[in-house]
Parts: sequence; C-alpha cells; structure tokens
Amino acid sequence: MATYEYCCAQCGPFETRHPLGSAPSESLCPECGGASRRVFTTPHVFLMPKELGAAHERAEKSRDEPEVVSEVPGRGPARRPHPALARLPKPGT
Repeated sequence: MATYEYCCAQCGPFETRHPLGSAPSESLCPECGGASRRVFTTPHVFLMPKELGAAHERAEKSRDEPEVVSEVPGRGPARRPHPALARLPKPGT
C-alpha cells in the first residue's frame, strides 16, 4: 500500500492509502466529504535507513560529478578459502 496526498479546497491536505499505482485523481475529503484533487509530492525518502540514504546520495552525486582517480585501486588482501571447501571431492580423483 502506498500513501497518496490529496488537497481539499476547504479543509486542506490529507492522506489516503491505496495499492501502488491505483490511486484515483480525486478523492472525497474525510472532513467535509467534498471532492479533492490529488497532489503530487516527493517520496518519503527520509524514512529510509541512514546507510541506504548515504549510498543513494553517493550514487546521485557520482552521476553528475564522477570521482576522478589517478590509478587503478588495489584489490585489497586476498581472502582464504572456507575450510569446508577442503573436504569437497577434487575433480579427476
């Protein structure tokens, strides 16, 4: 369910919940019962976890201002294989 915002000319803004993509262009005001037009607003991205928000912000920034590097980054330390893999049968044996 998604939250959609409507604005009544007499009572002001209010929100309703509908399945995603099925919100009507008009809804009845819960206060006065008058017809209210749908208002398009930005998604509530401030409700996402901080880590996800930071990743989203980095991705948006890199689209317009890509980070320039002078050399290829290193691979970091090599990871050792998991000990359970040693017990698996070897091909050809």
